[in-house]
Amino acid sequence: MDYKRSKISTEVMLMNNNVEQQLADEKTRIASITAPEELEMRLRKALNSAPAKRTKRIAPIWKVAAVVLLVTVISGQNYNAFAYFGKQLFGFDELLNGTTLQQLNEKGLGQNINKKTTLLDGTTLTINGIMADANQFIMYYTLTNPNGLEDMSVDAFRPSKISGFLTDSNAVSGTSLINEEHTEIKGQMSFDSVNPFSKKLTLHFWQQLVENGQMSEGTVTFPYNPNEAMETQIKQSINKKVKVDKGTITFKSITATPTMTVVKGKLDVDNFDRVKLGLHGIQLIVDGTPVEILGSGNQTSLGGRTFDIRFDTLPKELRSMQLVVKEFPGYQKLNEKYSLTSLSDKPFIMGDKELWLKDVSKTSQGIEITIASDDDVMLDGVSIETNNESTPLKTTINQKETKQVDGKLMKERTLLFDTQAEPESLLIEGMHYLKAYNKVIEIPVK
Repeated sequence: MDYKRSKISTEVMLMNNNVEQQLADEKTRIASITAPEELEMRLRKALNSAPAKRTKRIAPIWKVAAVVLLVTVISGQNYNAFAYFGKQLFGFDELLNGTTLQQLNEKGLGQNINKKTTLLDGTTLTINGIMADANQFIMYYTLTNPNGLEDMSVDAFRPSKISGFLTDSNAVSGTSLINEEHTEIKGQMSFDSVNPFSKKLTLHFWQQLVENGQMSEGTVTFPYNPNEAMETQIKQSINKKVKVDKGTITFKSITATPTMTVVKGKLDVDNFDRVKLGLHGIQLIVDGTPVEILGSGNQTSLGGRTFDIRFDTLPKELRSMQLVVKEFPGYQKLNEKYSLTSLSDKPFIMGDKELWLKDVSKTSQGIEITIASDDDVMLDGVSIETNNESTPLKTTINQKETKQVDGKLMKERTLLFDTQAEPESLLIEGMHYLKAYNKVIEIPVK
């Protein structure tokens, strides 16, 4: 049976093209409005200082391979340290092709489940098999409906978590394929690891009620043999700290299993959220070669902010391991004043970064200044000066990515100030950016 990988679509399919265009235009306008750069920092600090609330995370079924890595918390879990040779999971070759999971499947390191249940719309859900280790729990499933599946609609089937004895494992990532006839879907879903003492597990999922379109939670329970979980290759403490501009990164532990390698730690960094993908500048080096990063996540609670970074699997034989903080969010004080009396085709210089002044104009909303900078730059303490009076930044709008003449991608946005007075200069107290640290932590190979 031929399958095709379905495509992600951000458009809403409407019968009326005019209505569709109006909605799309309104969506673009709303998406262009962002909070002031320094206001965002204050809001994040306020949120991080509040007690954390436990919320139910509902992970949708993805139409193509997509990774949304959340925080995994594992404490005191020890899997039996012997290799299990079971049976292969068949029918999932296209999902596994060329991956570490394909190699594990070829070795028979999965568990066949073949548990069936019927969804509210008549679709048959089959949990075909699973793979498990100390880092993650992977479920392989099939959705079948001879009347047709709604092009992998996220409302038809949304896995949310796995529960069981001392187990409450959230969905982390997923990928799926649909056949040409749109009658069968093959899917793979990754969850946080499950407790090794669980003998029965329950999949929780959301499905759409046929009569009114509301969402309803469904469950299906299946047997699980923890003795068939794959053994852990490395599990050891690190407990090393790295000082950065706005705080400290503490690396707590590393756990390497047949499916991935996870480094966990704690963040005491004030401006971590000011730069996108701040953890992706941290490398795991094994025998001189970087290990591919798969994703990262962080969570704030009463105990502070924790993080995990997920890397690919490690070689069976290794001689050395290092964690390298190559890049991480940094901060540079500027306290600079830039003249706005005339536009120039040359950029302002902010430390090692450039700030391009695109336009200065007066509108009914106030003074608007359009600027462009490197994507990782976030300005701090922005205001304009007129006749010895200072007006702070009100908000930032119309943020978008643009390409310079030399091909370099820049972040362009418009700064809005609540005044009608012609500005003489732009004042910037500092900037948050992705800074090169190149700090190395040696991890003993035991």
